[in-house]
Amino acid sequence: MKGSATRLFPLALMLALAMLSIWLEHAVFDDAHAPALRQHNPDYFVENFSIVTYNRQGATESTLSAAKMIHFPDDDSTELLGPHLVQTKPDEPRMTVTAGRGALSQDGEEVFLYDNVVLVREAGNGAPEARMMTDFLHLVRARSLVRTDQDVAISEAGRFLSGRGMEYYNDSRQLYLHQRVRSRFEKKNAS
Repeated sequence: MKGSATRLFPLALMLALAMLSIWLEHAVFDDAHAPALRQHNPDYFVENFSIVTYNRQGATESTLSAAKMIHFPDDDSTELLGPHLVQTKPDEPRMTVTAGRGALSQDGEEVFLYDNVVLVREAGNGAPEARMMTDFLHLVRARSLVRTDQDVAISEAGRFLSGRGMEYYNDSRQLYLHQRVRSRFEKKNAS
């Protein structure tokens, strides 16, 4: 019996050391890598930046600028402070959007704007200037689409619209208000 216990001791010791090694590797891996993935810390920021997008002919299509851009590696998100977007696509009215803060999609094609969002569509082709105000706006630049699920107020040369939820296509100038739509039209003075 003494002989078999002496033979099993090294085997039990090696098994215990192997299990301890596995446990240590797991503990070290969890402590070293997992918290970094769970933390939402920026890896870089840029102050007073501007991004210009061009079409195939070399003409400026849009300019996005902000007081500060902050990138987070854990979810590859980008936040903007004081964003200002100007879209100048050919055959579309110039559109300028400002907000308190914003975020970019990973490919940069979608912009999410928050806090005191103001969109101004310049006058042109017989249409007067229009101003839209809301607390949230989602822009899809490639489709010239602007939308929100929040309350929005729109003013345009004596016309006032408000509602909850909106889609606006700048290329076709189509506007859709979804809920609680209210309007007021002022009578034009005949001179």
